[in-house]
Amino acid sequence: MACLGVFVAYLPVTTVSVSLPAIQRALGASTSQLSWVSDAFVLPMAALILTTGVWGDVHGRKQVFQAGMAFCALGAAVSLMSDSVETLWIGQAASGIGAAALLPTTLALISHAVPDHRERGRFISIWAMSMLASLAAGPLIAGVLLEHVAWRWIFLLPVPVAAAVLVAAAFRLPDSRAPHGRRLDWPGQITAAVAVTALVYGVIEGGAEGFGRPAVIIALALGAAGAVAFVLVELRSSAPMLDPALFRSPAFTATALVAMVSFLGLIGFFFVLSLYFGMVQHLSTMQAALRMVLVAGTSLVASIPVGRLMHRVSPRVLITSGLVAVAASMLSMTGLDAHTSYPALAWRMVLLGLGMGAVLTPMTASAVSSVPFHLAGMAAAGNNAIRQVGGALGPAVLGALLTTRALHALPGHLADAGVPAALGDGIVRTAREQGLGAVAALDLGPATGQALGALGGSFLDGMRLCLLVSASLALLAALACAVLLRPAARTSPVVSGTAPVVSGTVPVDARTSPVDTASRREFDHSS
Repeated sequence: MACLGVFVAYLPVTTVSVSLPAIQRALGASTSQLSWVSDAFVLPMAALILTTGVWGDVHGRKQVFQAGMAFCALGAAVSLMSDSVETLWIGQAASGIGAAALLPTTLALISHAVPDHRERGRFISIWAMSMLASLAAGPLIAGVLLEHVAWRWIFLLPVPVAAAVLVAAAFRLPDSRAPHGRRLDWPGQITAAVAVTALVYGVIEGGAEGFGRPAVIIALALGAAGAVAFVLVELRSSAPMLDPALFRSPAFTATALVAMVSFLGLIGFFFVLSLYFGMVQHLSTMQAALRMVLVAGTSLVASIPVGRLMHRVSPRVLITSGLVAVAASMLSMTGLDAHTSYPALAWRMVLLGLGMGAVLTPMTASAVSSVPFHLAGMAAAGNNAIRQVGGALGPAVLGALLTTRALHALPGHLADAGVPAALGDGIVRTAREQGLGAVAALDLGPATGQALGALGGSFLDGMRLCLLVSASLALLAALACAVLLRPAARTSPVVSGTAPVVSGTVPVDARTSPVDTASRREFDHSS
């Protein structure tokens, strides 16, 4: 049940990413509207994942699991029937709410069903592989479907799978809960949702319309005010959703930074790369899928030996090395052009996948083992929530950079290509008002080839800027990891060798947790 749950939860991430060019052509969406197709899914997942974990602990994980599956099925059904980009946003948002419920609940169900921590580690590793398998299968599913049917059918698979799991769960899934004085932190939830949503909205709309617009300024100011309010609320709360005390640990701060940067780069990278395959290389969805699956597929394969190496090699070495590999891969991709062959791209994608595999597996385990015993569950949940915030910011930040740089470079490329000035002005105006993809639908007569070549050149300028920014962030995170993630931070056997762990899933006991004496005293006192 847990593996099926996480598979359904993560399926929209890469299934939708590889289908973005087809969605853009069918719905006439601008680049900023496409950003919202991805962010409409990730935003509710980032905003609600901590709350759903607490809700399951207090009211029962079985009902949260079933609600998550129901929302995933509902969201997929709405997206399947959508005939506008706004309806697609609604469907994606419902699926994101479902994913927010499933991620913490599935791991909590495993912890309840497998009390022995050594045996539990094996099952959580299988759960983690199911998540990576979903990311790897998404592009292939979309590629096969879009070769034969309309883009909407990429949302079909979650509906029958979720329905079947719901029926089975009603009869076979045991319930569990772990209240222990926990309660919902509504002020924290509201301020966090306002901060993340306003920030992402401001970045997306600012990249599309300009950061001087009043609506954009208000959104960014509201996001900053929401973030400050969230910190103040959590400092004063008796049951905080994310305890600020976690950030007193340099190791937790480092892993939080790595979590945000890794998913900002990964989800943002998929967003930009899918547009590159569609707008510059003019590949079919299946051809694009065979290229994008290299990243998730390699990460899946790499996670197996990395999980074993964690018992012998410091997480600091693994995470830092992985981030350096990610940065090297992205820097090498700045050399891509319209004619880059599959083999020339493949080794870069494999290097990126290897780097991500080395980062994602030990990241949460290090976050959990770096804090006092009684904060382990919250540390895991916070790390996962921060990762999803990075995933929400990825398409927003990189999409804004891509659009701004490409629009700035487009007039020069059109002039260099010999496109008449009057026609060039019309192309630039269309790109600014309707998005870069709208240029391909214009009737440009004899200048079509020149204009599309100029469009591809300006897109490549924007993509190179995105890659440079992503590589710089990865190197910054690697430096933070090397400095802050101390060798003394040891991995908890409960989560060692596993991928992301979330709220309510780490019922460590004092006999097996390698926490220091001070942490034990603090735990005994709090108990």
